[in-house]
Amino acid sequence: MTRVAAIDCGTNSIRLLVADADPATGELVDLDRRMTIVRLGQGVDRTGRLAPDALERTFAACREYATIVKEHGAERLRFVATSASRDAENRDEFVRGVLDILGVEPEVISGDQEAEFSFTGATKELTGRDDLAKPYLVVDIGGGSTEFVVGEDRVRAARSVDIGCVRMTERHLVHDGVVSDPPSPEQVEAIRADIEAALDLAEESVPLREARTLVGLAGSVTTVSAIAQDLPEYDSEAIHHSRVSYERVREITGRLLSATHAERAAIPSMHPGRVDVIGAGALVLLSVMERIGAAEVVVSEHDILDGIAWSVA
Repeated sequence: MTRVAAIDCGTNSIRLLVADADPATGELVDLDRRMTIVRLGQGVDRTGRLAPDALERTFAACREYATIVKEHGAERLRFVATSASRDAENRDEFVRGVLDILGVEPEVISGDQEAEFSFTGATKELTGRDDLAKPYLVVDIGGGSTEFVVGEDRVRAARSVDIGCVRMTERHLVHDGVVSDPPSPEQVEAIRADIEAALDLAEESVPLREARTLVGLAGSVTTVSAIAQDLPEYDSEAIHHSRVSYERVREITGRLLSATHAERAAIPSMHPGRVDVIGAGALVLLSVMERIGAAEVVVSEHDILDGIAWSVA
C-alpha cells in the first residue's frame, strides 16, 4: 500500500482524497475524502481573471487540506487544477499561493488529461461487471467545462468543452450580479443552445452515440441522483453506482429550472454552494442523455479525484 493524497481544484469546488492505494490489486481505500465549495471560477467567464475573494476562499481550503494531509502522513501529493485556472490571466497568483501553502505546484492540466483521470477514476472498479456493457461514455460535468470520454478498458477518445454549470449560469442567468429566480424559458433555451453546440463539437472527435453505458460524474449528477432517491440528506454510499432513468432526470431538471432559489435550497440533499448552478448542470446531463438516447445514467462518486490518486500511486 502507498499512502497518497490528491487534490482536484475545479471551477466550483476543491476536493481532497487521502487514500491507501494498492496498484497490484486495484484497491483504493479512502482515509479522508472531502469537498469545499470555493467558486474559484467566480466571474472568470466575464473578466478573464480570478477574483480576490475567490482566491482567498480557495487558499483557506488549501490550508485546511494541508493539515489533513500532514496528519495522515501521505507519502505523495498531487494537486490538479482544472478549467477556471486554465482560463485566468492571473493564474500565476493562484500557483504561488498553492505552492506556499501545500509545498507542491498545482498542475494546470489539459482537458485531455482531465478526461483521462476522470475515466480511470470512474471505471476502474466497474471492470468485470457483466451488467454494464462497454464501451462506457464517462461524462464529467464540472463548473467551467464538461469532459466526454469514450473507452472500454482504456480511453479511446476524449474531448473537453466549455459548458460547465457555473459557466452556463453566469453566462445566461446572472444579470447585475443577481441570478434569475427562476430563469425564463428564453434563458433556458439559450443555455440549451450552448449545450447543443458544445455537443456538436464533442461529437467531432468522440463517438458519443457508440456508448452502451453512460457514467455520470461530479456534483450536478450526484445531486440529481440524491433528489431522485428522495434522500433526507446527501449520502455518498446511496448515490455511488445508483442508476437514474432518463424520465426521472427529465422530471428533476424541469423541476429545478422552474423552482425559486428558496425552493431549491429547501431540497434536503442540496449543498448550499450548488443551489444557483444545479439547474444548468442538470440540463447538461439531460441534453447528453437525449443526444445519445440513454435510458439511464450510472452515477459515480469516484471520478477525477480517484484518477489523480491512482496517477501518483
